Amino acid sequence: MKAAVFRDVHQPLTIEDVQLSAPGPHEIVVRTAAAGVCHSDVHFYEGLYPTPTPVVLGHESAGIVEEVGSEVRYVKPGDHVITCLSVFCGHCDYCTTGRPHLCDREGTRREADQAPRLSQNGEVVHQFADLSSYAEQLLVHEHAVVKVREDMPLDKAALIGCGVTTGVGAVINTAKVPPGSTVAVIGCGGVGLSAVQGAAIAGAGRIIAVDTIASKLELAQVCGATDLINAADGDPVKQVKDMTGGGVEYSFEAIGLKQTAEQSFYMLAKGGTATVIGMIPVGTKIELNGPDFLREKKIQGSSMGSNRFRVDMPRYVDMYLNGKLKLDEMISRHIKLEDINDGFEALLKGDVARQVIQFDS
Repeated sequence: MKAAVFRDVHQPLTIEDVQLSAPGPHEIVVRTAAAGVCHSDVHFYEGLYPTPTPVVLGHESAGIVEEVGSEVRYVKPGDHVITCLSVFCGHCDYCTTGRPHLCDREGTRREADQAPRLSQNGEVVHQFADLSSYAEQLLVHEHAVVKVREDMPLDKAALIGCGVTTGVGAVINTAKVPPGSTVAVIGCGGVGLSAVQGAAIAGAGRIIAVDTIASKLELAQVCGATDLINAADGDPVKQVKDMTGGGVEYSFEAIGLKQTAEQSFYMLAKGGTATVIGMIPVGTKIELNGPDFLREKKIQGSSMGSNRFRVDMPRYVDMYLNGKLKLDEMISRHIKLEDINDGFEALLKGDVARQVIQFDS
């Protein structure tokens, strides 16, 4: 199969032939229909997070099941599925206490003495996030997918595989934003736009979108933002506090920077909660003013929207098909697998929301 292989930091991905192993008893083969180009992959490309190489990146995808292992009962060939990097084992402490997104993944990966899922001329090609979506096929554990309705367009479904679940889930599952709340979202890429939509779905009374690119702010308004702040015009913390008379009850950081994470905390009103969604680079420390904690301000992280993806993702599909979740508007453009490096470059420039790789059927 054709796959985009990452070999070294800041070096272009190359389209190469990679071999897929036969599925084990609890594994399935998925024909990739679409894969979103997510900034999380770019973090590894830039060396901000380590990963063994060579590796096939990509983690936001949807497709059609082609083959299943001998013990698989959940899906069958022909089923439409969304993948999720939150692979769950079902029996660790996190799974059994209702937090499968934090699963220890016991038994969901191949052992060292087993053949690798991906290889090239007898050498291991590493699998990224237990998925590796920048490829024509995926070989994954059965607990890495969820079945979805066949009337759901798969290019839109791919967005639910990460960005939508991460952003909407951070609002609804992690922060549990109640109706009528004041909310600020810093960063209006795919995840931030999804957080804006999550706040709208949750019934927030005021949703302030913060970015430095006017086109993204306009898109945030389409997605449900009630107020827009261009951080290029001045300190966004001051702008939020002036706009709200003291700060917001909930803030969401969807970029992954020290500065914006700190801003998300400082724009809170007393008793407010900041949720960091973005992937802050390894080794980066966040500095906060100690006395602010006496005002009961809180800061927390969110992993993949604290999802229970086999529950959440079908609901997001229904929301899209019922017109409550905007996905068409979030797609800046469709590209081919061969365009992946151009896709990364566009992300680094910051002028796109989501790009989707479409594979030939």
